[in-house]
Amino acid sequence: MSTTGDDVLLRVQDLVKYFPVKKSGLFDKREYVHAVDGVSFEVKHGQTFGIVGETGSGKSTLGRSIARLYDITSGTITFDGQDISRYSQRQMRPLRREIQMIFQDPMGSLNPRRRVGSIIGDPFAIHGLASGRERTKRVQALMERVGLNPEHYNRFPAEFSGGQRQRIGVARALAFQPKLIICDEPVSALDVSIQAQVINLLADLQKDFGLTYVFIAHDLSVVRHVSDTVAVMYLGQLCEIAPADALFTMPRHPYTGALLSAVPLPDPDKAEQRQQIILVGDVPSPIAPPAGCRFHPRCPKAAPECVASEPRLEPRLGDAADHVAACHLPMAAGENLADFHPTIGEEERVIEAAGLLSGDDAEIAAAVAEAVPDAAQRDAAQPEGSKQ
Repeated sequence: MSTTGDDVLLRVQDLVKYFPVKKSGLFDKREYVHAVDGVSFEVKHGQTFGIVGETGSGKSTLGRSIARLYDITSGTITFDGQDISRYSQRQMRPLRREIQMIFQDPMGSLNPRRRVGSIIGDPFAIHGLASGRERTKRVQALMERVGLNPEHYNRFPAEFSGGQRQRIGVARALAFQPKLIICDEPVSALDVSIQAQVINLLADLQKDFGLTYVFIAHDLSVVRHVSDTVAVMYLGQLCEIAPADALFTMPRHPYTGALLSAVPLPDPDKAEQRQQIILVGDVPSPIAPPAGCRFHPRCPKAAPECVASEPRLEPRLGDAADHVAACHLPMAAGENLADFHPTIGEEERVIEAAGLLSGDDAEIAAAVAEAVPDAAQRDAAQPEGSKQ
């Protein structure tokens, strides 16, 4: 999926992020968690790119890798024309003003021992752009912009509600008016009414400052409301990318169709008529992902070709170039997944065929070995909320 021109702010190409698994024995073969495995997409200036998928699909790891909070195993990340894939922490420091992140847990991302004014003012202090009264004025202006009382400058995070804490995180991310903000499930820990407030706040900020969002969530209703383009992620890979309206009205990948069947409908009559697709089995281990299509062990349309080869992410059934799906047997209009049954037996479904790195994966293995020592030590040493 490629876009030409200067309107692309972020381009991710064949991004891979593996985490090593501790060996149980001295002579055991090294295993890796395939958290993100060959992901490619592009995000245009001023748009919102939504990423959905169930827990454990690799969404958050993808977001953190884009922000370079994790060192990547392989692939390229191009931000605003710069290849930042191998940038060191020192090289990334100036770009921290342009790339910011809003974390999922508002309390976990804030230091409970520091006052809110100090937390929001950290970006100004770290980059040496404001101090003293000037920093206080800027912080209070940010607090007011995100709907917080500037007089609460000296309060601690514990004195705020969940929605207010998330607004603190938004204010911190907004300090330098970055070009890209990665929102890692920013409303999943909030109740419905507060979710709407935070989503509307993000929409207003995008309109006022021309921000670009990568919006990660598992709630498809939220993603449809905020996103221009939506990507569906399963077991470390993207299985479908499409404009929001096209994906919700004409899904091509069976996994997308199953997810959409679980979205609550406000009309009880329509909800009663719709048949929800219940997927059988559990999500395979990311240490040993299935051969071929990674969804085939749970797919109602699974066939021999789904095991034999991995489908390419490309337009299906005459779709436009911006609607791509990785499926050998895409869903056609009007198809009901409940009417399908796999044409292969359980014994033919290869569930754990690609778990270990083989000799053919020498380049990736070498990249993991090179990247893991520094990255793993840094990630273990820093709490999630402090990685700004």
